[in-house]
Amino acid sequence: MSIAARITAKLTDALAPLRLDLEDESARHAGHAAMKGLAAGETHFRLTVVSAQFAGQTRVQRQRLVYRILAEELAGPVHALAVTALSPTEAAGPSGGTNG
Repeated sequence: MSIAARITAKLTDALAPLRLDLEDESARHAGHAAMKGLAAGETHFRLTVVSAQFAGQTRVQRQRLVYRILAEELAGPVHALAVTALSPTEAAGPSGGTNG
């Protein structure tokens, strides 16, 4: 199973998201110094996730929850994960998820 598939499965199981977008940005970072000696693929991701579980939580609490769910991946193959975690109300609002 690919790293992206594992991330998607874990977040789906834990958060029952209304929306989950995961973009592999690894190719954009292949030449960076921090990537020397690491595998070229599935190391950098951008995640947008909308879940009712985020209602009433701060941005930091949401990110910590996502990081706990993905602790195994973040300790190993994933070098970077940019997270936008929104409640359904925020996702439906005028900004549509631009608050990071």
